[in-house]
This record gives sequence, C-alpha cells and structure tokens, in this order.
Amino acid sequence: MIELAQGASLPEAPKGVTVAAFGQTLAEYALYACGERMSIQNDLQKPWENALSGVYPYLGKAEGPACAPLSFDAEKAGVTLTRHTTGPSFAKPRVVIPVFPGTNCEYDSARAFERVGAVTKTVIVNNLTPQAVSESVDAMVRAIRESQIVFIPGGFSGGDEPDGSAKFIVAFFRNPAVTEAVRDLLQARDGLMLGVCNGFQALIKLGLVPYGDIVDAREDSPTLTFNPIGRHQSRLVRTRVASTIRVGAPGGCGADCHAVRERRPTAVHEPALQPQRVLHGGRGHHLARRPRAG
Repeated sequence: MIELAQGASLPEAPKGVTVAAFGQTLAEYALYACGERMSIQNDLQKPWENALSGVYPYLGKAEGPACAPLSFDAEKAGVTLTRHTTGPSFAKPRVVIPVFPGTNCEYDSARAFERVGAVTKTVIVNNLTPQAVSESVDAMVRAIRESQIVFIPGGFSGGDEPDGSAKFIVAFFRNPAVTEAVRDLLQARDGLMLGVCNGFQALIKLGLVPYGDIVDAREDSPTLTFNPIGRHQSRLVRTRVASTIRVGAPGGCGADCHAVRERRPTAVHEPALQPQRVLHGGRGHHLARRPRAG
C-alpha cells in the first residue's frame, strides 16, 4: 500500500498485477469503511493504548505546581528585530542539513524545505578518521557561510539516552571554526537554526535554546533528563505558539496549535529561564534566534 504525492501517478501495472484505490485521507480523525464510521480517538486509539495501562500506564500524573500558559508579545515588550543585510541576497533561502552518524531523516527534511521553495545542501559528517573529521569541519563551515538556515534533523547520533543525547553533534558544533560560523550566521546575517528530535537535543545542550548562542554549560543551564515514567514514549502531542517573534508565519500568541508526533524526555530548567524559553520559541520544535532590543 502506498500514498501518492499530490500530482503523482502510478505507471501502468504489468500484466497480472491489479492496482486499485484503497481509500483517501480525510481531515476528520475518523475511519469510514463498509458504510460505518469509527472514531479513531475513541473506538481505536483509546482501546489500543489502554490495553496494558494497568501494567504500563502511559498517562502519568504531573507532580509539582501547574505551569501557566506563557506568552511573549514582542511589540508590548518593546523588542524589535534588526534585519541585517551584510550578506548576499538569494531568490531562494539556502538550507544546510548536517548528516551525522545515526541521523535518519535528512531526506524527509530536505524534501520538506524544497516543497516550500528552499534550496538544500546536505553535508555528511565523516568521523572514520581524524583527517575525515577535519575535512567535515571545513565543509560544514563553507556550507554554513553560504546558507541562511542550518537545520539539524533527528535520529540517534551517538546514542539517545538523555544524559548523552546528541553528544557527538554537540562536540562537532563546539569546534571553534563551526561555532564562529554559527555565530556569524545568527548574529551578523540574521540567519536561523532549527532542530527537531536529536537536533533539538543539540540546541539545548549547545545553549542555542534558550540563550541564542553556543555557550558553555553552567550548573543552572537547562537540560534534558529521563521521563518520570522511565521509558520513551512515542505519541501525538499538541504544541502551542507562544511568541509573536515568528518566521514565515504571522500570527499572535496562542493563535496556532499543532499536533506532532514526539518522543518526549523531560526538560529541566530554572524558573528564571521561562521568559527566554518563550522568546526563543517555546517547547517542542524550536527556532533558535538571538533577539535584539531596539
């Protein structure tokens, strides 16, 4: 069974092979078959998830005080963004996608950017020999200086346990030459960085979220740790836009909610960092950007 992209068509089936339409995707969270309607949420998902809930409960009870929804309105806070035009202009934004050992969604990521008009370049980070690592550093620095966006995709680079999440990615970006290229991108050329899954772990460990810069970890720096339930869990969660500082999609705080599939470790940070979390994009999938006050 395959799903065709919009506008795509199947070649003529060879003799003896029958190809038929199986169904179509609907916006409604329901399944229609044989003249019946089934709610995916109530009739299918809940019974499946609850089957072993007595042994492996998938819904835990939150401990500690409840977190109030946070919002950051740049205009009300007197924050303005300064656009830098020191770099060359391009008709299409250029996106560099580093591919580390264990990265597993670089093709999907490149396709998503290209679908909205960007030009992508993947840089394979080779760690077989010290010379190969040095050459990868040089290639990454050149690619960053020729791009407007750095996207770190997901995967399991260097192990995925929270204590060591994204450790190889972090070590690579802490190379002085790569660090300076990232700072030039973010601070001098108004560039962007995006991290999803393993990439978001790297943004946290590097300090890009929430500080907007690659900084050394301190005792009170935010980090990721184990879930209270003690295991990974992949399920749909909802994220909320908490800041009016947005790229490519205008709107107000809380205007948009999105359902995403996410394996969720626990984020730990000092309460004083809450405003910076909101300023840099909130929790989940993050754009790390250095704010500038006018």
